[in-house]
Amino acid sequence: MQSKRRITLDDVAREAGVSYQTVSRVINNHPSVAQQTRNRVEAVIASLGYQPMRAAQNLAGKHSKTLGIVSFGFEYYGPSQMVSNIEHAARAEGYDVLIHTRQNSTQANVSEEVDYFERWQVDGVLNIAPMPETSYDDMSDRYHVPVVQIDIELGDNSPSVVIDQQYGTEMVAEHLIKLGHCRICEISGPQNWFGAAARHRGWLNVLERHNLEPGLSVEGNWTAQSGYLAAQELLRQDASFTAVVSGNDQMALGAMCAFREVNLRVPEDVSIVGFDDIPEAAYFHPPLTTVRQDFAQLGELGIQYLIELIRDPDTPVKQHVIQPQMIQRLSTAPPPG
Repeated sequence: MQSKRRITLDDVAREAGVSYQTVSRVINNHPSVAQQTRNRVEAVIASLGYQPMRAAQNLAGKHSKTLGIVSFGFEYYGPSQMVSNIEHAARAEGYDVLIHTRQNSTQANVSEEVDYFERWQVDGVLNIAPMPETSYDDMSDRYHVPVVQIDIELGDNSPSVVIDQQYGTEMVAEHLIKLGHCRICEISGPQNWFGAAARHRGWLNVLERHNLEPGLSVEGNWTAQSGYLAAQELLRQDASFTAVVSGNDQMALGAMCAFREVNLRVPEDVSIVGFDDIPEAAYFHPPLTTVRQDFAQLGELGIQYLIELIRDPDTPVKQHVIQPQMIQRLSTAPPPG
């Protein structure tokens, strides 16, 4: 026998002719709802038999003190640091954390995530969304709790916290030009990632501002091996470059290995910059000039904003933007000659 479909908060909102947020405010006994609207929503809740697990808690004035984190790309430095710092910030605020790791970039497992978090009655969700396929306009409607998106596209109009990665690449590209470099190539990250596309735009913007022709750009996949292969491709196609902007530190490490194999010295023959400032970057040979992202601040801001939304559904929707920092080391120098 086919089981009866569970009534959702969206069903209540549709039947009552109000928004999802209004139903949430009624359930949470928020004072901003007009009495007539409250009566209508409560009548629909009763007639449909809507009984979410969280409703009993919230009507009693209680919360689970548990937050959900949806992670994608956990094998890479950036997303793993985001999860670690978000979890640390949540625990500092007295919240437990449940982590659901996406194995792919499709939306197929969203229902599984929703069911998982509803079973544990989470108060809110942070969604690490570095790709279009991992970010959704209707996240709060899907999860029926407040959602803050992390690492989403700069300028997105959902509740979110991001680091301005385009600005980060602009800083290191400007640094190379000030040193005297005019022929600058790029090893980019995968362009279906918001961050990689933003870093690529930063490289192009700076070259355009200085009326410089972009050198060759080769796309990698964040790994040191892809940086090694991309550098070999640069050497095959455009040996005239004197500097390389790498989309992350691991790809820069691979590129530096490829340069050594053909007796190109860093920075005497070619300068290179990275992105992320991984702990090992200061110990590359030579130490890497790079961009540092403040993942601790990102975690704190994400948690603080989510808690504000949990406590008050009327909290204004905004995107918090964190500025990165350039870390200058010994992998950059004026061009040869």
